[in-house]
Amino acid sequence: MRIEGIDGAKIALAFSGGLDTSVMIKWLQENYNAEIVTVSGDLGQEKELKGIREKAFALGAVAAYEVDLKEEFVNDFAFHALKAGALYEGLYPLATALGRPLLGKALVEVAKKENCTVVAHGCTGKGNDQVRFEAAVWGIAPDLKVIAPVRNWEFRSREDEMAYCTERGIPVAATKASPYSIDENIWGTSIECGVLEDPTAAPPEDAYQRTLSPEDAPSDSMNISIDFINGTPVAVNNEKITSVELVRKLNRIAGEYGIGRLDLIENRLVGIKSREIYEAPAATLLHFAHRELERLTIDKWTTRYKEQMSPAYAELIYNGLWYSPLREAMDAFIDETQKRVTGNVIVKLYKGTMRVLSRSSEYSLYDQALASYTSEDTFDHSAGEGFSKIFSLPLRTIARSKEKILTSVE
Repeated sequence: MRIEGIDGAKIALAFSGGLDTSVMIKWLQENYNAEIVTVSGDLGQEKELKGIREKAFALGAVAAYEVDLKEEFVNDFAFHALKAGALYEGLYPLATALGRPLLGKALVEVAKKENCTVVAHGCTGKGNDQVRFEAAVWGIAPDLKVIAPVRNWEFRSREDEMAYCTERGIPVAATKASPYSIDENIWGTSIECGVLEDPTAAPPEDAYQRTLSPEDAPSDSMNISIDFINGTPVAVNNEKITSVELVRKLNRIAGEYGIGRLDLIENRLVGIKSREIYEAPAATLLHFAHRELERLTIDKWTTRYKEQMSPAYAELIYNGLWYSPLREAMDAFIDETQKRVTGNVIVKLYKGTMRVLSRSSEYSLYDQALASYTSEDTFDHSAGEGFSKIFSLPLRTIARSKEKILTSVE
């Protein structure tokens, strides 16, 4: 199917250097005589960006941008999701989903700078990312044309694309022996395709990129101390470091202990189920520690309401609605809840497991004198009788009503 309105256009392409977007540069040049400007966002990938500008120029791009987004990504996206307790379907910390709106923003900024009339991305027609990219672009620049060549071109499989690369000498990391599709940033790694498409197959070790298996983790446990201010992590083991350094450090430490390996059959936005494996050592550890500090510092009713909002916030991110009034409104509530989430949490790591050892805060709502069963107990036990009677009054009323019904039937 031919894409209308892009012949001879100058196109800003979200370029990862992977299989799809590498094919895309050549394909758009050959089929539409397009000028390609590549935009590669640095979200803390460890491998993906090495030599990416050189690769873009070698493939024929007229300009190539590599934009450092790490600090903005961690502070304004990942840590917002952390404070919200946003885990999609209770598990996935949304690394890829959080990166897309920021990459979309960078794509728009470069497109405007280079006078591009079209922006392009490498997402498929049955994935979530097509919606995330397009919602991000149109949430900022509603009249900009967006295309997704993967939805239109003739290739029916990754094998077809690899054959195209071989014919034209395009270097790509994917091979028939290692066919995984991998998206990585500092907050986590998403891995799919290949044997992972079979939900009965255990993920092979070669699929994992940044964690040791729990079986291969050190035999000795490790205690990690994390300090938070207003819900944001600021220090590890009493050392204050930048947000990017903090996440990198926890990725390394937690990854060595097998923390953050996730295997999820998830419900995609487009209505199908997919099998993904994720690696998110720092995100998994930080969500665990943050939740424990909230237990200490947030009151019961605020906690209950936030427990309803957290999955809704995660769903919103997953579905690509970052640039929505609803997310901004949710953030206002979440930021208010985090004013007390300041303190320290110590977590023990051991072979893929986490256990909280200590939580402390100047805003702690835990009163030992009230909670204690020792002689220091200050709780007014005599008030318990009246409280219990009033609390259970509806049940007593219902029970009496049932007795009347039974009596009348007899």
